[in-house]
Amino acid sequence: MFGRRSSCFCCFCSIYYILIICFSLSFLIFWLIFLPQEPKFTITDASLTQFNFNKTNNTLNYNLAINITIRNPNKRVGIYYRRIQVIANYRKKRFCLVTLTSSPFYRGHKNTTDVHDVHIEGSQLMKFGNADISQFNKETTARVYSIDLQLALRIKARFGKLKTRNYKPYRKIDCKLKVPLSLNGTYANGFKANKCSNVYFFHNPDIDED
Repeated sequence: MFGRRSSCFCCFCSIYYILIICFSLSFLIFWLIFLPQEPKFTITDASLTQFNFNKTNNTLNYNLAINITIRNPNKRVGIYYRRIQVIANYRKKRFCLVTLTSSPFYRGHKNTTDVHDVHIEGSQLMKFGNADISQFNKETTARVYSIDLQLALRIKARFGKLKTRNYKPYRKIDCKLKVPLSLNGTYANGFKANKCSNVYFFHNPDIDED
């Protein structure tokens, strides 16, 4: 009796391990065929026409314009951009969040998308300490400000005819910028294009059910 049970159990274990191996090999072959690469995000231009801090009411007034290039480097993977948000921070404090995409769009293989003239304008209550104000004054003198942009995205990938669920990076994409201030149409220094970091859609995805 026990011998039969033992044989059945061993047979079940063998089938189980064979299925795991077959699934793993199938997934590995699928991955090697498509070899998904992360999309690339570059801030190609950025400028400020206003960046003033009012100490009386602790309000930051800003007018920032940026251009973004989004590159899909994949030969076999298409990308649906479901949502793109830009979060602007100064001294690790958020002063603005804007949503760029009014509707989802698709970009195919080896495709580049240019998002021009994104304007981030308004005013925001900011709690600056002495160190923050001191750094702000230095950058005001230099007319170049250290602004950290974060991109929060939600995408879907297309592998052939197969579409995935929504992906979003496990952390926001970082774009650290040195943005010149314009005075009467002239800038302190030209802006240098900046490639954004921490893009992990495929290699460390956070799958969104929505």
